[in-house]
Amino acid sequence: MLNIKDKVILITGASSGIGEACARLFASHGANLIVTARRIERLRYLSEALQAEYQTKCFPLELDIRDRNAVESAIKALPASWRSIDILINNAGLALSSDPIQKGLPENWDTMIDTNVKGLLYVTHAILPDMLKRKKGHIVNIGSIAGQGVYPNGNVYCATKHAVRAITQSMRMDLMGTPVRVTEIAPGAVETEFSTVRWNDEQKAKQFYQDFNPLVADDIADAIYYCVTRPLHVDIAEMTIMPTDQASCNFISREKGKK
Repeated sequence: MLNIKDKVILITGASSGIGEACARLFASHGANLIVTARRIERLRYLSEALQAEYQTKCFPLELDIRDRNAVESAIKALPASWRSIDILINNAGLALSSDPIQKGLPENWDTMIDTNVKGLLYVTHAILPDMLKRKKGHIVNIGSIAGQGVYPNGNVYCATKHAVRAITQSMRMDLMGTPVRVTEIAPGAVETEFSTVRWNDEQKAKQFYQDFNPLVADDIADAIYYCVTRPLHVDIAEMTIMPTDQASCNFISREKGKK
């Protein structure tokens, strides 16, 4: 088991949900964190809380990963002590609406593709060269079971997560022969702000999770921690994690309700 104490970990989408849960878990194990998102006030609050509780170093970085130039500039401008990133967690992602393709909004498609696919590529492209130069590193891409199948009205969101899956598999091939490890985490239904953002409706999001026991962000953070702490000769290529009440991206058992 690898010790992540004093390792530098960059987490995108760290202001809430899975990203925030990762930050809290990794900080508790002594890692130094670069937490990125667009909501800088949340990042500052999180950083202060983690530093106070765990005496770990935390660097809040306001960043819109859809902006390639901003990503490149932000990584280049990191203070010297933060530039050697050991673990990259490409967590930032979103779904917008759940309309059939004929009623979808192209601006929503652009946002999902720019964030879920291009943003992941931009951040990876900015950080990977240093990992290769230092001959160590681990990239964790947060996919989805929506990248392993499709569901009605999931169209473009499902397509972006299929892209994450393909990129991750190809990345692993491209990096064959290097010490850089690559992992995809594919969660099922996780109760976070994800559905609130998707529908812009807190009540609708709450209702979606009412009749079954979904995963929580900590469940996924635990899985990521497991993957990145394996011995260096072990690469967990992919991990699919669903609630016990879920069988696929199309099927959730709601018969018994929450226990």
